[in-house]
Amino acid sequence: MWMAVDVEEQLRKLWLLLIMQIGMSKPRAASIDGKLSAEFAVPSHVDAVKELMSAFAERHGAAGRRVVLITSGGTKVPLESRTVRFLDNFSSGRRGASSAEYFLDCGYAVIFLHRHRSLYPYARLYAGVNLLDGLRLGGSGGCTDQEVVVDQEALPKIGRVLRRYQEVKRDGLLLPVEFSTLSEYLHLLKASAQVLGTLGSKAMFYLAAAVSDFYIPASDMPEHKIQSSNGPLQISMKMVPKILSPLVKDWAPQAFVISFKLETDTSILLDKARKALDTYRHQAVVANVLDTRRGYVVVVTPDTQAELILTDEDASKEVEIEEKIVSNLTGAHA
Repeated sequence: MWMAVDVEEQLRKLWLLLIMQIGMSKPRAASIDGKLSAEFAVPSHVDAVKELMSAFAERHGAAGRRVVLITSGGTKVPLESRTVRFLDNFSSGRRGASSAEYFLDCGYAVIFLHRHRSLYPYARLYAGVNLLDGLRLGGSGGCTDQEVVVDQEALPKIGRVLRRYQEVKRDGLLLPVEFSTLSEYLHLLKASAQVLGTLGSKAMFYLAAAVSDFYIPASDMPEHKIQSSNGPLQISMKMVPKILSPLVKDWAPQAFVISFKLETDTSILLDKARKALDTYRHQAVVANVLDTRRGYVVVVTPDTQAELILTDEDASKEVEIEEKIVSNLTGAHA
């Protein structure tokens, strides 16, 4: 009698243990996959873009070339389904666009996942110029066939920049992919990670985009424009799922992954960077402070900490901090 009860109890415990192990053995990405599908609208073009990225990665991988996915610009978080209002951040995409140029110079092929209308490689050099101010009509033809002449003072070094851009296009080294909303960004990043995961250690992720930490689920958003006549607006937002975790663990586990950490408080910056490395187990964090981000960053790895500084001499030679960042990271990747 006692033996029968004991065996029954042991079987019950084994059954509970088996259930727990099955639950723990589910793919780590399952929960975030479900959340992405349920709470973030899937872009209609994601499959077509994934095919383009796959062909791009396959071609350059076969040629022995390393491929970097650069994310750039900020993410828009809609407040209404038919969006009139949205939350945004200050990011212009400058770091991502300039870094793309330096990765190309280092022999990488670049998938440039960027915010719509954010700065673009090479063109970003003239972002502050009104294009029409850099052009003039020349020759003596009629108004329909006059030659258009570039003003070299308004668009300095345009010949050299244009030549380099055309070389990159000719060799198919740059694949631009646009996003606008947070939903588009998350789904396109997942697609790119699954594609580049096939390249193993030849793939790099340079996650420079300023991604929102908060969002409103599609199910909680009003369909139409929020009316100001309803009085003060109160918003309840959820935390954006940390897509870095499944990217590192499941989608591209052999890739070289760099995240960025921007803070306004210098005293917490390095601790936050190290905490990110401990949490996600990726290769490096580029840590920077808002006010000094264009002249000083710290590249933090599990074992090292490298300060990168733009000197006055660097500035006089028009060296950019992104050149030093890319040089540091490509050396580590190699």
